[in-house]
Amino acid sequence: MLSSGYGGGTANLEYMGLSGLSMANFDSSLTSPYQQLVPSEHWTPTINQMWGASKNSIGLHPYESSMYSRATNYKKFGFSHFYTLTGPDVISHQDKIDDSPYVSDEATYQSTLEEVRKTKSNQFLQVITMQNHMPYHDWYKHNDFKASSTTGKPLKDDEKESIETYQKGASLTDGATAGFLAELDKLDKPVTVVFYGDHLPGIYSSASADDGNSLALHQTDYFIWSNKASGTQGNKIDNAEYSSPNFFVAQAAEHMDAKVSPYLAFLTEMHSKISAMEPPVVNNIQGWDRIPEGQNIYLNSKGEPMAEDDFDAETRQLLADYRLIQYDITTGRNYLKNTSFMTLP
Repeated sequence: MLSSGYGGGTANLEYMGLSGLSMANFDSSLTSPYQQLVPSEHWTPTINQMWGASKNSIGLHPYESSMYSRATNYKKFGFSHFYTLTGPDVISHQDKIDDSPYVSDEATYQSTLEEVRKTKSNQFLQVITMQNHMPYHDWYKHNDFKASSTTGKPLKDDEKESIETYQKGASLTDGATAGFLAELDKLDKPVTVVFYGDHLPGIYSSASADDGNSLALHQTDYFIWSNKASGTQGNKIDNAEYSSPNFFVAQAAEHMDAKVSPYLAFLTEMHSKISAMEPPVVNNIQGWDRIPEGQNIYLNSKGEPMAEDDFDAETRQLLADYRLIQYDITTGRNYLKNTSFMTLP
């Protein structure tokens, strides 16, 4: 997955995943849609709303509900509950590992499984974990991960400690995620999971000193998986090697062989031409200054950068349409609201 952030910007990736819109289509002065855009919007069509009534949309995040104005925005997105540490809906499992200050991913998965098991009806669960959030300070008692330099120049002690702690946490998440999927596989209820890392932590100071690592520092793992009861487990989707969060819902629909709205059909077509798209990326930790002016990053199916000047006519037209769609939804007159563009058949 091509990420718009390095060391920060979680909510921007979340916004793209929920809306199907891209940060690449916004002006660089927009640093945080959750705080600068969503509060003033009159219409906020998010993917979870395709699943019907608000009771079907639930958010879980084992941290403060006010971060990135999530508590307010989630209500606007049509979520009925948002379970956090600070409430008013309090997340049920809050266990931590050793000296870590954050709720473990295993605990968050337990809270999620409880919600999944509550009903056989349609659901959309938005889960934002916290276990591997920075900073990292030798939290784990039994950590055999060791970080070393590949350049011949030794890593500084704080960088080494951060990488080793993060790697141990990621390893623990691997095990917890496998267990989570195994439990979902036991259910007789169809479940599909879209899993992704929002961005890499800003701990790779040695690697970020080399501009040649810019693209690598903005790529994370993702997968789309379904349980046995779904009947689509193992389904392959086209052009899956590289993606960005704005395309996830269209890819999930393809994986599930689901009926789609004109909007999802459009995103599918857009993804066939551009595998991943994000604003210009740099090695510096992303702050509220956003990203320097420059060309957006577009990747083809092999993960190779593409220049907008080289796009064929069809790709140019799709990209122009995408920008118009995004303008209408966010700051335009919402002409699409009175059409069936967002409606599932």
